[in-house]
Amino acid sequence: MGYHVPTGGLPPQTALTTDRSRFTEAYAVIPARTQSDITASHLPGWTHMRMWVLARPLSGFAETFSQYVVELRPGGGSSAPEVDPTAEAVLFVTSGTLALTVGEAAYELAPGGYAYLPPGAAWTLHNETEATGTFHWIRKRYQRVDGLAAPEAFVANEREVAPVVMPGTDGVWSTTRFVEIDDLRHDMHVNIVTFQPGGTIPFPETHVMEHGLYVLEGKAVYLLNTDWVEVEAGDFMWLRAFCPQACYAGGPGPFRYLLYKDVNRHAPLVPLMP
Repeated sequence: MGYHVPTGGLPPQTALTTDRSRFTEAYAVIPARTQSDITASHLPGWTHMRMWVLARPLSGFAETFSQYVVELRPGGGSSAPEVDPTAEAVLFVTSGTLALTVGEAAYELAPGGYAYLPPGAAWTLHNETEATGTFHWIRKRYQRVDGLAAPEAFVANEREVAPVVMPGTDGVWSTTRFVEIDDLRHDMHVNIVTFQPGGTIPFPETHVMEHGLYVLEGKAVYLLNTDWVEVEAGDFMWLRAFCPQACYAGGPGPFRYLLYKDVNRHAPLVPLMP
């Protein structure tokens, strides 16, 4: 299994401007080459880092989450990374080895490493190695429910979690789930979806969950609303609630993406974000 890692840089002056970038009322496609030097961002409280913002709450765009790809150089990190006490987070490491602390517990996150961090958690993240590390940082404002405790922090690795094969697919479509789907404490899932060559979503899914999809590996054609779009490793897709979606993975290798979706809560009758 592989993980795409952006390297920044800048396309040459001879490169074609035409690309697969799309921004519509129903979906957006942000191609891999968009993650260049001039689109990188930085945050206060961090050292030796840069990041690419793939999604943020915005009118006409993502409503429930933000997603960053963060590059952390040797010696970099933060002792106070989260400034919003209502925010929960998932970290997913795609390169390097990072040192995470949650309260008094210390962890080492290698590629495939996954950490869930509940709202209000005291955590730090540093790169104590001589190699650059890269990770996804997905954030959501946690929706509390009376009588239901917030989840605890946990750390896992994709390589230690058995994928769940979708029924009737002969193993060509599977999902690596880090949280049980009936654990109602969780109001978001961040999973890894894998299609082997020839695997499909054989009907246009249309449902209430908002999606963020980052292609970790491979290529496919993806149905977004009424458009078939070719996507590859490093591309990011945003789908608003009820946007029809389907997929065909033609190969030659596996097609895998990191998937965010909001789950397990009433549909709000007022916007969650101002």
